[in-house]
Amino acid sequence: MLSLFKFKGGVKPQTNKAQSVSEPIAMAPLPSRLFVPLHQSIGGTPQPLVEAGQRVLKGQRIGAADGWISAAVHAPTSGTVRAVAEHVAAHPSGLTSLSVEIEPDGRDEWCERTPIDHGALAPEAVRERLREAGVVGLGGAVFPTHGKLTASKTVPMEELVINGAECEPFITCDDLLMRERAEEVIRGVGVFRDLLQPKRVLIGIEDNKPEAVAALQAAVAKLGENFAVVAVPTLYPAGGAKQLIRVLTGKEVPSTKRSTDLGVQCFNVATAYTAWRAVAHGEPVVSRIVTLTGNVERPRNWEALLGTPLSEFVALGAPKPDTDGYLMGGPMMGFAMPAMDAPLVKATNCIIASSPALFPAKAPEMPCIRCGECAKVCPHELQPFELYWFARAKNFGKTQEYHIFDCIECGCCSFVCPSRIPLVQYFRFAKSEIWAREKEKNAADQAKARFEWKTERDEREKAEKAEKLAKAAAAQAAKKAAEAAAAAAAAAAAAAAAPGDAGAETPAAPVDAEAAKKAAIAAAIERARAQREAAAPKNTEQLTPAQQREIAAVDALRQQAGIEPPPAAPEEPKP
Repeated sequence: MLSLFKFKGGVKPQTNKAQSVSEPIAMAPLPSRLFVPLHQSIGGTPQPLVEAGQRVLKGQRIGAADGWISAAVHAPTSGTVRAVAEHVAAHPSGLTSLSVEIEPDGRDEWCERTPIDHGALAPEAVRERLREAGVVGLGGAVFPTHGKLTASKTVPMEELVINGAECEPFITCDDLLMRERAEEVIRGVGVFRDLLQPKRVLIGIEDNKPEAVAALQAAVAKLGENFAVVAVPTLYPAGGAKQLIRVLTGKEVPSTKRSTDLGVQCFNVATAYTAWRAVAHGEPVVSRIVTLTGNVERPRNWEALLGTPLSEFVALGAPKPDTDGYLMGGPMMGFAMPAMDAPLVKATNCIIASSPALFPAKAPEMPCIRCGECAKVCPHELQPFELYWFARAKNFGKTQEYHIFDCIECGCCSFVCPSRIPLVQYFRFAKSEIWAREKEKNAADQAKARFEWKTERDEREKAEKAEKLAKAAAAQAAKKAAEAAAAAAAAAAAAAAAPGDAGAETPAAPVDAEAAKKAAIAAAIERARAQREAAAPKNTEQLTPAQQREIAAVDALRQQAGIEPPPAAPEEPKP
C-alpha cells in the first residue's frame, strides 16, 4: 500500500462537477470558420507555412516549430486558408495573435498519417515526432512535452507522476477522458515510461472520481503494466504538479529547482493520450476535450476542433438568457474570454457560462485586517498579505524577497480573504511589472553592450589605421634614404672612374635625386663598356650568314646609342 503525504494549505470549494458528467463525450460539429493561433504553447511562435487561398488537409502542418522549446501547429480540418492575419486571442488582455483562418470544406479529409514504433526508434526520434505533432501539456501549462522527456544526466529518474487529479471546480474533461479512453491513456503513459525509464509510475486521481480510478486500474491490469493508480484526497489545489508530487512521493520541490532535479517528472493524463495518438496513429493535436458547463441548458464534454470560435462552441450548450459572460478554465484560476470570436486553443480545458446568480458580483474591497487566513491556505507557504502590501506599494524588490514567483496563482488566498481583496490580481500585476522592468533592463544592457562593442571596434580600427599609416611612412622614408644613398655611391663611383677628372673637386652638397639617378645610369654604362673591352667575344668562329647579319644589326643599334661594339676576335690561321 502506497503511503500518501499532505501538502500545506489548500481549500475545499464546491466542486460543481456532476452537471457535466451525465453524458459521454460528444464530437462537436464543424464550425463555419476556424481561427487557429500559431502561438499555443510556451516557447517560440511557430512560423506560418501556408498562405491565403491555399487548400489544406486535416492534420497538415500550418506552423513550423520555432526552436526546440516550441511545438508545431496543424490544420484542424480540411478546407481553404482565407487569411494569415492577426486575430483576437484567448487571453484576458484581449490582444491579437497571428492566426490562420480556415474555411472548412465539410470533407474533414486527413493528410497522410505515419504511425511509428516508438520502441524501435531512438529516444531523440520519438521526441522529435512529438514536437512535430504539436504535443504539449494539456493540463493548463501547455509546455512542449518533448522538452520534458529528457531525464537529468546527474539524477536518476525515480518516479513518473501522471496527473489525473483535476481539482479545479466545474472541470470534468480529464474525468471523462479517463473513463472512456483509459486504455489509450495508459499506452501513452507507457511511451513516457519508455523514454524516461523511471523506477516506478504513479497515477494520481482525486477520490471524488471513483469511475476514473476504476477505469484506469482495469486498463493497467489488461495491458499488464506495473503502474500504481492512486486515489488522493480531494483538496484544491491537489492538481498542481508540485502538490501532487508531494502527496504521492513526499518530495518537496524547492522554488530554485525543477522536479527532475529530485528524480521526478509529471504529465497530465490528456497529454499522455495525445502522445499515444501521435505515436500510434500519426495524428497531430488538432482537437481536445473541452467541458462546457455553467449557466447552460445542456452541460457536457465535447471534443472540439482547435480554432473553433467561442460563439459557435457555446451554442452547443444552449446558454440561458441571463448569461453575462464566459470563463476559460475554472473559477479559481480561469479568466473571462475577451470576445465571442476568440478561438478554443490547446489550453482550453473548460468554458463556463457565467450569470449573476452563478457568480454574483463581488462586494467592494475592504482594507486588509492581517488575519493571516491567506497564509494558512497557501499551498506554497507564502505570506500573501505581505506580498499584497508590497505589490500595492509598488515595492517590487520586496515582493521578490518574499518569493512572489513561487506563487502559482491558485486563488486560495482570494477565496478565503474576509476583506474580499483580489490578492491574485495584485500578484499578477507585480509579476508583470517585474517582467517588464527586467525586459527593459535587459534591453538597456544589450544596448550598452552594443555601444561598448562599437566603441571598442572604432578604437581598434583607428589604431590599426594609424599603425598602417606609420608603417607606410616608415617604408617611404626608408626607400627615399636608400635611393639617396645609392645615388651618392653611384656618383662617387662615376667620378672616380672618369679620366681627367682627378683634379675636379667632389661637391660636398647632397646630389639631387634625378641627377644621382642619371649619374648611376652613366656609371652602369661605363662599367658595361669596360667589361666588354676586357672580354672578347667567344665562339664566333663558325657563324652562319644569318647570325652574322643579326650581330651586325645589334652592333648598329649600339653605335646609334653611343655604345661601341666589342672588338672582333682575331681569326685563327687556317691550316
